[in-house]
Amino acid sequence: MSQTPSVVAVSGSLRDESYTRTALKYALRAAADAGAETTLLDLRELDLPVYDPDRDLEDQGDAAAATRLVREADAVALGTPVYHGSYSGALKNFHDYCGFDEYEETTVGLLATAGGGSYGSTLDHLRITVRGVHGWVLPHQVGLRNASGTFEADPEAIDGRRFRDPGLQDRVEKLGRNLVEYAFIDPSVTSAQSAAGDD
Repeated sequence: MSQTPSVVAVSGSLRDESYTRTALKYALRAAADAGAETTLLDLRELDLPVYDPDRDLEDQGDAAAATRLVREADAVALGTPVYHGSYSGALKNFHDYCGFDEYEETTVGLLATAGGGSYGSTLDHLRITVRGVHGWVLPHQVGLRNASGTFEADPEAIDGRRFRDPGLQDRVEKLGRNLVEYAFIDPSVTSAQSAAGDD
């Protein structure tokens, strides 16, 4: 029997009505439909002081519990709004808490939401930092342009919002499916490979 993958999405937005958070929930729903156990790690809800390497993790708010979730996940999605051509300070601070123990040989998916039209550098910056701690970043990544116009009201949809463009929704959901498909990839090979049942 195949092992059930664990997928964690980290929302790096602190806005109450966050487009990043909503998009990540769509990705997580697709991951759950593909057979994963899913968790949303919403940084808005955590007590995460500015990272201090001289302090024990247990003395830095919710840092120990949050990093444990990432460390134990088989795949991680990182979502952020675009701030000044890069990712949010909230996500950067959480990123500082994480290192090789959390990301080495872990499948990571990236998602960025832009108020305007540019998100490429944000995704590049995230990719570089994840690769720096030996995470395996999915080739498929998602950027949402003009995020305020990406969704429209729908009381039956996630967060009361649905995508205006079904093609964009499919890209976001594909990210969730890819996180599951490649959750157990061996980074030294180029095809999806489940480690479940292997000796």
